[in-house]
Amino acid sequence: MTLIGADLSAQSILHRGATQARKAGASLRFDDERHLDLSRWLVEEAYILDDQRYEEWLDSIAEDVHYLMPVRVTTALGAGYTTSPGMAHWDENKYSLGRRVARFLTEHAWTEDPPSRLRHFVTNVRTFETDVPDELIVDSAVLLFRSRGDTNPASTISAQREDVFRKTDTGYVLARRVILIDESVLRTQNLAIFL
Repeated sequence: MTLIGADLSAQSILHRGATQARKAGASLRFDDERHLDLSRWLVEEAYILDDQRYEEWLDSIAEDVHYLMPVRVTTALGAGYTTSPGMAHWDENKYSLGRRVARFLTEHAWTEDPPSRLRHFVTNVRTFETDVPDELIVDSAVLLFRSRGDTNPASTISAQREDVFRKTDTGYVLARRVILIDESVLRTQNLAIFL
C-alpha cells in the first residue's frame, strides 16, 4: 500500500508540530464553497509562484508547515512503497523555506540568475474533510514548465500533491504539502523553485 501524505510527513524529523490530518470520507462536491475557495487558492498560488513572488507566498503558509517531496523509486508491484524511506528532495519547515526565499533575494542565488520562466498548471482538484477541525485536504495534479536561459532545453515536472489547508480568521493557510513526483529521476537543472 502506498503511504499517504500524513504517513510520509510523519517519517520526517521536521514534521514535529505539523498537522497529521487525514482524509475523512469522500471528496466534497465541486460546487461546495470550501472546494471553490481552495481551488481558487491554488490558482492564485500558481500565479504567485510563476511570478516568483516568494515573500508573498511565504505569507500564505502556516507557521508549522511541513513541505515535503520524497524521492520516488521504482519498485515491483506489491512492494508496498514508492518512495525511498528517509530521503527527500525537499523536507522543509517554515524556517528553512524562509531561508531559501531570503537567498533568492541576494546576488548569491546563481541558480535563479537569470530567473527561470515558470508556468504552474494545477488540475484534478479534489477537496476532503479531515479528522482535524478547521483543516481540509486538497489533492491536485501539478505540471511545472520551466525554461531558463536561451540554450538549455526546457524541463517539465509532473506531480501529485496532497495539501492540508487550515482555516484561520483571515482565510486558508497551507499547513502541509506532500509532493509525489511522477519520475524517479528529475530531468531539471536544479530544484531552485517551488511546486
